[in-house]
Amino acid sequence: MRGPKPVSDPHSSTDADRLKALEAKIAAARHKDAEVHHMKKDYSQAQLAWRMVIELVAGLGIGFGIGYGLDTLLGTMPIFLVLFIFLGLAAGVKTMLASAQEMQTKQLAKEASKDEDDERGD
Repeated sequence: MRGPKPVSDPHSSTDADRLKALEAKIAAARHKDAEVHHMKKDYSQAQLAWRMVIELVAGLGIGFGIGYGLDTLLGTMPIFLVLFIFLGLAAGVKTMLASAQEMQTKQLAKEASKDEDDERGD
């Protein structure tokens, strides 16, 4: 007695084509995800830059406002204006540097986490 005769699969060539199409879709999806991640990274850097500029300008603006207000009330026009503009500049630079330090700390923590994951083999 002979066993059942093996039947060749007539759909094997279409399965291979479907597999290739699926692999192409996966590769395209991975490529698309990589581009989105890149955009988010650039967007994050732009947000940081604008945040730092706004902090500096806000310090200058607040210093100008306080100095101008005191000079108007006291009748001593340039003294407090100049003084508080410099104080506002110093405050803006200090705040800007604190933001830069915060972002650097976050970046170092992210890299350290990534290195730990690589060491574990994740």
